[in-house]
Amino acid sequence: MRETYSWVWFIIAGIVIFILGGLHMMTVHMNAIFGIFNPAFGDAVDWENVSWRSGKLFFTVTYIFLLAAVLYHGFFGLRTILFELGPSRKGQRFITNFLWCAGIVLFIIGTYAAIAARSIGKVL
Repeated sequence: MRETYSWVWFIIAGIVIFILGGLHMMTVHMNAIFGIFNPAFGDAVDWENVSWRSGKLFFTVTYIFLLAAVLYHGFFGLRTILFELGPSRKGQRFITNFLWCAGIVLFIIGTYAAIAARSIGKVL
């Protein structure tokens, strides 16, 4: 039953990645076509556009949600692949705990970066 819930969250994370990843693609990589969220015009990675987006709460929140979804989706997929190698119960517990710890550390670092970027963007 626990694996069913994990799998459902894996699918939900994939949907979140699809939606927020699509927004990221439109904003940054398809700037010439859409040009949204780039008030200084020019390239999407120009400092003026990056600092403007960083100062908006919407982008800070979406970056954090995207980070959480990518970490969960990626680490759960990696865990599933590693479990197919047939480790012992003790090995499975180690893999699960290690991936959770790595994911939490990376989430904290990424969230800190998004919040720090927001504070820089608000100043400018």
